Amino acid sequence: MGEFLSLREAVARYVEDGQTVALEGFTHLIPFSAGHEIIRQGRRDLTVVRMTPDLVYDQLIGAGCVSKLIFGWGGNPGVGSLHRMRDAVENQYPRPIEVEEHSHAGLAERWRAGAAGLPFGVLRGYVGTSLADHTKTIASISCPFTGEELTAVPAIHPDVGIIHAQQADRDGNVMYWGITGVQKECVLASRHSIVTVEEVVDEFAIRTGGVVLPAWAVDAVAVVPGGPHPSYAHDYSERDNDFYASWDPIARSRDSFADWLAGVTGEAS
Repeated sequence: MGEFLSLREAVARYVEDGQTVALEGFTHLIPFSAGHEIIRQGRRDLTVVRMTPDLVYDQLIGAGCVSKLIFGWGGNPGVGSLHRMRDAVENQYPRPIEVEEHSHAGLAERWRAGAAGLPFGVLRGYVGTSLADHTKTIASISCPFTGEELTAVPAIHPDVGIIHAQQADRDGNVMYWGITGVQKECVLASRHSIVTVEEVVDEFAIRTGGVVLPAWAVDAVAVVPGGPHPSYAHDYSERDNDFYASWDPIARSRDSFADWLAGVTGEAS
């Protein structure tokens, strides 16, 4: 419960081949360092969940770690496509992947239901779309009180949920603030959780909009300053916009991606 481990130890202990894993964070606090450690440890056949698959999932897919992607939107924010994801979907390279697409609202409701311990969530959504024709985890349901037709989506319960936060205290409690996304729901819905943090403090300051995750909800805390780079941690770092732009030519080519991957794994390309 809130045990302090190195990132390498945390991933080795909790992330296994064939699991469902979520790396959440919206705009900032994206746990890139954890994603890179999963790549270095060579995990395979992962089902990965994320509201907005961006560069970190492009990297995991390109490295051959992923067999299935559950998502709401995928792209390089402000730049364009995820080329390693496209290569996997269109050309089955480096391996075929299955995709399960939801709306943002639908996937957020799945997270909410998972965090609440409910079997499914309900929303007014997907109207006018064909997603239900292609996604088995979208179903129509009638309200037992009004008869209104609604949409039901099953709860998400990943084997491991991974987020980044600004601070942990010495007891393993975690605090984050800024754009909070579904990080809390990710931790509460997951069977195990890993949180990377910028620093350890003796006591949390009171912050408007701050979220505290109690130590009992967290399995492992790893101190990884700069862990969300090239995204950012509010009040700690700035977004590396140049990297997002440079990722496009890196990811377009299998060879240039292989060179980047070799730098992450420490292996010659």
